[in-house]
Amino acid sequence: MGALPVFRWRLAPDGYATRRQLRARGLRPGGQEVAAQLERPRRRRPPLIAYLYRVDLAKPVRPMTPARWAALARANAARRICSTCRRDAGYVIPASLGMCTPCAFPEPSREPRSA
Repeated sequence: MGALPVFRWRLAPDGYATRRQLRARGLRPGGQEVAAQLERPRRRRPPLIAYLYRVDLAKPVRPMTPARWAALARANAARRICSTCRRDAGYVIPASLGMCTPCAFPEPSREPRSA
């Protein structure tokens, strides 16, 4: 990849867009190379970089098929299954725990006190 044109933040010419901006318009980069980049200066840190793509070369987003919807539903369901007790937790299990909250933090058993 050769030298890219660099624009300052919010000063990119029309006809360029980030991935997020393309997606908001229902487009995708479609295999094209990065056309330019934006730099947002910051104090005491390196600048933030955003890559830009040409809007005229962008392609429409592919529609979701029934098979893709089903695969997405299975993937989301798998994120709710506890790896320890194999039950549906009812929420997406945090990756930091790797298991549902009752398995990660079991309650100590309460024994009756003798008087």
